[in-house]
Amino acid sequence: MSEKNNNDKTITEEKIDEAELAEKLGQTVSQNAKHLIHCLTVIGQIEGHYVLSEQNKTTKYEHIIPALVAIEQDRSVEGLLIILNTVGGDVEAGLAIAELISGMKTPTVSLVVGGGHSIGVPLAVSAKHSFIVPSASMTIHPVRMNGTVLGVPQTLSYFDKMQDRIVNFVLKNSNIKEEEFRRLMMNTEELVLDVGSVLEGEKAVEFGLIDELGGLSDAMECLYDLIENTEKRYI
Repeated sequence: MSEKNNNDKTITEEKIDEAELAEKLGQTVSQNAKHLIHCLTVIGQIEGHYVLSEQNKTTKYEHIIPALVAIEQDRSVEGLLIILNTVGGDVEAGLAIAELISGMKTPTVSLVVGGGHSIGVPLAVSAKHSFIVPSASMTIHPVRMNGTVLGVPQTLSYFDKMQDRIVNFVLKNSNIKEEEFRRLMMNTEELVLDVGSVLEGEKAVEFGLIDELGGLSDAMECLYDLIENTEKRYI
């Protein structure tokens, strides 16, 4: 086989791999750009320890976690853009993903479009800089759990500890004040069938939950700036 045919085959295989990456895992890698950027999408419901029905659009944490590890160790990837439109989902799985993102040396920027609800809040603030579009919203509410719950003091203590883990993470990775965040979380005057608050894009920035109001171009420009002003990683 000629060298030209080998090159054509390699290019075709790369295109197939990229198409599968986008279709199955919601990820893309921008090759012909100013900087090599990996785009990761978190959409629908965060699927954790339990498999959700086929009717649910899900983001599976067993797909996201290895992807984050690969991005962090791949020195050719210069930045990570995280696009969020999620209703929340498995609390521990979502928090685990958020912790991994916040611990990355790779420059990271998040952009909330549509919504960043429930456990989507820690995911949104886990990046080094966060954006939200004006039409997006974020729902802040206490930890909830489906299924059988034992009506014993230990259960309430478990919920409190889990809630504190989420609150502490959000406070550490954003500029919102603790008393404000807890007030929004326990608000009983806004949601008809739930406790909590819904913050639209501008309000999320005003409270310090999200860093900036902006769109895709703003997020990309910020990510480029982070890349160009971050010390290069070496093996």
